[in-house]
Amino acid sequence: MVVVAYDDRWPEQFCAIRSVLDQSLSRALRIEHVGSTAIPGMFAKPIIDIDVEIGDACDFDRTRDELQSIGYSHSGDQGIAGREAFRRDRNCCFRYLDDIKHHLYVCTSDCKEYQRHILFRDYLRKHGEARDRYNRIKAEILRRYGEENREKYVSVKEAEYRWFFEGVIKKAECDG
Repeated sequence: MVVVAYDDRWPEQFCAIRSVLDQSLSRALRIEHVGSTAIPGMFAKPIIDIDVEIGDACDFDRTRDELQSIGYSHSGDQGIAGREAFRRDRNCCFRYLDDIKHHLYVCTSDCKEYQRHILFRDYLRKHGEARDRYNRIKAEILRRYGEENREKYVSVKEAEYRWFFEGVIKKAECDG
């Protein structure tokens, strides 16, 4: 399945990963649970999204090296300046890092995508009607394209529903 109902274990799983990152990363300012798994009541792909905030690009090399020492490899910015992706590369040190599906990104404090992640998450946490609207959008995409078509789900969500994301960000900035 592309998305599943909210799982109460997701915050605990994030905390388990964050505890390792807290111990391992000397330059992290904040480690944030973002994305749909961070929003109670939200349907989501069962993958924890994590943004590690660093002050600026000068802190990146050290952070990359520290992540590599606990089994991550750098995957580049994937087209988003200021946000560097990492993936689990090898089993080492902390087994549950391999057991919990997650995406890890290192972002500079001024990265627009990082700021958008936080605004979007916080707004949907506070505004149940917006969360419910997003759940309906996800359900509509799944109804149209099937519950197993992850690639189509992601592309349609980004192309056809950008208006929803932009609207939430604007409202969140006004709430700010």
